[in-house]
Amino acid sequence: MFDIFLFSSVFFFGLIVGSFLNCVIYRLETGENFLKGRSFCPHCKHVLSWRDLIPVFSFIFLGGKCGYCHQKISLQYPLVEIATGMIFLLIFRLFFLHTAILPVNCLSLIYYWVISAFLIVIFVYDLKHYIIPDKIIYPAIIIAGIFNFQYLITKQSLIFNYSILAAVGATAFFLFIVLVSRGRWMGVGDIKLAFLMGLVLGWPNILVALLLAFYIGAIAGLALIVYGRKKLKSEIPFAPFLVTGTFLALLWGDELINWYQGIFLVK
Repeated sequence: MFDIFLFSSVFFFGLIVGSFLNCVIYRLETGENFLKGRSFCPHCKHVLSWRDLIPVFSFIFLGGKCGYCHQKISLQYPLVEIATGMIFLLIFRLFFLHTAILPVNCLSLIYYWVISAFLIVIFVYDLKHYIIPDKIIYPAIIIAGIFNFQYLITKQSLIFNYSILAAVGATAFFLFIVLVSRGRWMGVGDIKLAFLMGLVLGWPNILVALLLAFYIGAIAGLALIVYGRKKLKSEIPFAPFLVTGTFLALLWGDELINWYQGIFLVK
């Protein structure tokens, strides 16, 4: 019973964070300060009460419409909240299912939750606007860099070296693509995101994330072309696929590597 209560609490906490991330995404679009001011309807600008701000449940109770102007509420809001809740829960499970609750684990848990929040904002914002905002990517890189620096302080230089190697290698790879394509295949924002991915995942999980991102991106691109949503030369934001690959590698990277070695490598 305690595990159910604990996991439910973590999931609901993730829903609340997801609600805040929706606010961040909207105010990044409008240029407003997302740390000040009360939430309001994007259509009629009416200030929302606490009944309108319960993650997911308010959307359901209101029938997906604003309670004041009755305009439709974007599905982005409940989807981001649910996705954040699920990711927070999976990361919590990853850290605490088989380990003791130690301060170092709590610090790591908070770090990966914070990085996950940044990645979710990048996913949605790039999907909508085809750009990775510097206001999000730079703070995320700084936080990841500081977190990795603690490995040097605690004399775990091998982990630090793997993270730097992964960050520099991923950055060089994307920089090469940008230079060769003259920015047609990748953007500068993807280079920054690749550096962040390397710091977060280290080696060899960065390789897993990049391979998954390209595979998923190729499949999604072909599906969009087949269904007439995109043309062969249409621009498709790549950050959502990079973020998806990052989460998959973070949560199941070791299992995917072991699976690949067991199937494809001759012992």
